[in-house]
Amino acid sequence: MLIRYYFNNYCSFWGDNEFSMETAVGKVRRRFPDNFVEWDNGCSLLKSAVIVGENAGGKSNFINSLNYLKSFFADNGEVRSFPAYVNLASLEKNIDPDQKFELEILDESGIIYRYYLVINRGGIQEEQLGYRKTKKSKECLCFSIKKNHENRYTVSGTTASLISSILEKSNPGIGLFITKLAILGNEHALVVTKWMNDCLYTESFHADGDGGIKKLQSDLEILKDARYLDIFRMVDYSICGIELDEEKPYSKTIILRKNREGVILKRELSLDSSGVREFFAWAVQIFRVVYENKVIFADEMDRVLNPILSDRVIAYINGKQHHGQFVFSTHNVLHLNLITFMKEQIYFISKSRQSLISELYALSDFPEVRYETTKIYEFYMKGILGGTADE
Repeated sequence: MLIRYYFNNYCSFWGDNEFSMETAVGKVRRRFPDNFVEWDNGCSLLKSAVIVGENAGGKSNFINSLNYLKSFFADNGEVRSFPAYVNLASLEKNIDPDQKFELEILDESGIIYRYYLVINRGGIQEEQLGYRKTKKSKECLCFSIKKNHENRYTVSGTTASLISSILEKSNPGIGLFITKLAILGNEHALVVTKWMNDCLYTESFHADGDGGIKKLQSDLEILKDARYLDIFRMVDYSICGIELDEEKPYSKTIILRKNREGVILKRELSLDSSGVREFFAWAVQIFRVVYENKVIFADEMDRVLNPILSDRVIAYINGKQHHGQFVFSTHNVLHLNLITFMKEQIYFISKSRQSLISELYALSDFPEVRYETTKIYEFYMKGILGGTADE
């Protein structure tokens, strides 16, 4: 599970931005017993979160920043910052500004991992991996590598000798050091690398024919699972089954519906409504959260899901016992309520008109907002909470 994510200098974001999935402390947790998972190591983590903001405010950039970091784990290629992903204001201040990323995650074994990366056009400037067994225990540093003013790396940590050997034998500009350690079998590097590659999903889930979704074997296994149908039926409860086309599942699958007279009606998915086609793909990701403990960052959920369906999805995710997480961006202000969500589950992204710099912050940053206040969306629409185009 994701504990927190920090980043600095990505597209419209410049400055420290932190996203946390830790729950509130104290009695407020008793109001939302289904919204979080409590671990024996002291961690208490949210199952879901919502991000609200104006058009072109930076919601997609936030999710893409995670995808950008993930790409370095996936392809094991050159690691450096690219001008297209660096904030323009930072380039005015520094000819070669740093981009910084930090992740804290919780492995299924209960170990807490912290990964830190600093890059610029010159490549990796700093990289760290640490872990601890409980929330309050001291961190054990697996490795820390930092480039000095002479463009040489200084190395420390329990794997320092192995990192030094890697530096001697390989190009430090190709691949992250954590992925190199994972290839060599380091257990801690393997856990974080596997989590980034296999547990974190940051793509947009659209179903434009069969080109929008990769036809993976894992998708087909989910589509064959009876529990998938329970999720998919949220979009239309007249749906009673599917006849899966394994070659073109996202266009040629047949959707079965039963009318009031008990007659079964069949329709090819490509000929069904756009909402049904889109949710057919989204339901796969929701399945991954609940039954495979994946961490999904979904952009523009309200493009496909109406408010009622959105509420069904969130209630389904929060109501199940699992270690997955679902974070979604939306324009639907009806999600701004303290009946469904804790204050820590509601985030805003606001962009300054003057600087064009985006900022990420949580509703919990506003102590004056109390749980007795039932119409949070009114605060938002009046610009009191930021994140609106007319602020």
